[in-house]
Amino acid sequence: MINAFRHIKKFYAAAVITGCCFLYACENDAQKVKDWTEKIIMQEEAVDIDSYFSQNGVMKARLKAPLMLRVYADTIYVEFPKTLHVDFFDDSARVESRLDSRYGKYFESLNKVYLRDSVTVITVKGDTLKSPDLWWDQNSKMFYTDKYAIYHGVGKNIHGGKGLTATQDLSSVIFNQPTGTVQVSESGFPK
Repeated sequence: MINAFRHIKKFYAAAVITGCCFLYACENDAQKVKDWTEKIIMQEEAVDIDSYFSQNGVMKARLKAPLMLRVYADTIYVEFPKTLHVDFFDDSARVESRLDSRYGKYFESLNKVYLRDSVTVITVKGDTLKSPDLWWDQNSKMFYTDKYAIYHGVGKNIHGGKGLTATQDLSSVIFNQPTGTVQVSESGFPK
């Protein structure tokens, strides 16, 4: 029993000495802790962008922007803080529609672009879509928003108070809670 008591005493003595060594070795310099734990966001910057995008060897779009920032954060994204212009091409490499916006943000992992501030889409036929806020899904080639939008086309002037979904070439535009005027034929269907 005395032997067991001596071993326990030695164990506690070793634990106390080891603990003191650890406490003495620890240093909590506030600046060093901040440097190690501070979240750092890295970014690349490019100016006068003129970029072409293709998919399966077919030209799909041309993007022009005065400034592009590629940001490495939790989600990697590309930001266009000083306007952007995009020409969308059909399968024959002819421009089918144009997009202008004062701000854009492309989320690479989602293949989606968020556009805001005076977003305008115009087709070669002259159909025009305007919204303060618009998303473009690169995979489905669709625009959508839950904000107010206006669509002008030949014989059409439609306002959507609660958003819309539209194809990239504006051949199909579906409004939520629309108001406006549409010219109709004698049969009652839109012209």
